[in-house]
Amino acid sequence: AKAAFGNDEVYVEKFVQNPKHIEVQILGDAQGEIVHLYERDCSVQRRHQKVVEIAPSVSLTDKLRNDICEAAVKLMKNVGYVNAGTVEFLVAEDQFYFIEVNPRVQVEHTVTEMITGIDIVQSQIMIAEGHSLHSKKINVPQQEDIPLFGYAIQSRITTEDPLNNFMPDTGKIMAYRSASGFGVRLDAGNAFQGAVITPYYDSLLVKVSTWALTFEQACNKMTRN
Repeated sequence: AKAAFGNDEVYVEKFVQNPKHIEVQILGDAQGEIVHLYERDCSVQRRHQKVVEIAPSVSLTDKLRNDICEAAVKLMKNVGYVNAGTVEFLVAEDQFYFIEVNPRVQVEHTVTEMITGIDIVQSQIMIAEGHSLHSKKINVPQQEDIPLFGYAIQSRITTEDPLNNFMPDTGKIMAYRSASGFGVRLDAGNAFQGAVITPYYDSLLVKVSTWALTFEQACNKMTRN
């Protein structure tokens, strides 16, 4: 921020206090149509890595949600964006600040799929083939008709040891019980009985996503699984 003192101008740093990390999922086609699939809250992080993602955010007002999503769509339309992407913001109170655009499908796209019913991965492939968003092939609804149904949470299950500064653990998985039940989605990695976990790759075993009509119910499913 720039401030004037007498005849001199000085620059003063302005810090964003207690921000939330909010990202908006975008789909855009080659015909110039762009829609948002609402937002995800990715504020729970460790070492600058997202570990828990929630959709939609439980901390935004309806007005702030609309403003952020509309800003994301406007930005992507201005650059003629095509395909799936994410627009990321820092949010503090009723203000939001642009961070970056990720021109790809992100790991946490699963929670957006669960609250909208739209297959993001399939949609981006069909967009790349030249189909329009609202065609019968992709069948994404008009923006005002895209549903926002319930709440979804994604957590990343890793081999990190909380008693050893969260260092990745290694060895053979002797026993493994997979999560299951209505509203539970698993994106599996190396999580199975007999798998040998080495120190040479990411410690992620599986992504667990849960969905329910309320945020509290989605939390309960995640805790149970």
